[in-house]
Amino acid sequence: MSTVNISFNPKLLKEIDRVAQEESRSRSELLREAARSYIERKGRWARIFELGTRRGRQKGITPEVIDQEIAAYRREKRK
Repeated sequence: MSTVNISFNPKLLKEIDRVAQEESRSRSELLREAARSYIERKGRWARIFELGTRRGRQKGITPEVIDQEIAAYRREKRK
């Protein structure tokens, strides 16, 4: 295991300590779990976007088409 130094603003550190205490964890345990969760969630979203891109290509849908559809939807919604 390695030790790292991280700076937090006082308000965030107070929240971290509050949650850690509520969960009967150390600050380090809480931050390790938060980092693991963030990395897992980021990976999950990357896989979702990769799948969407692949499926879009298979159906001939380009990013430009998506942008056009979004713009049309927003125009219609403003009416």
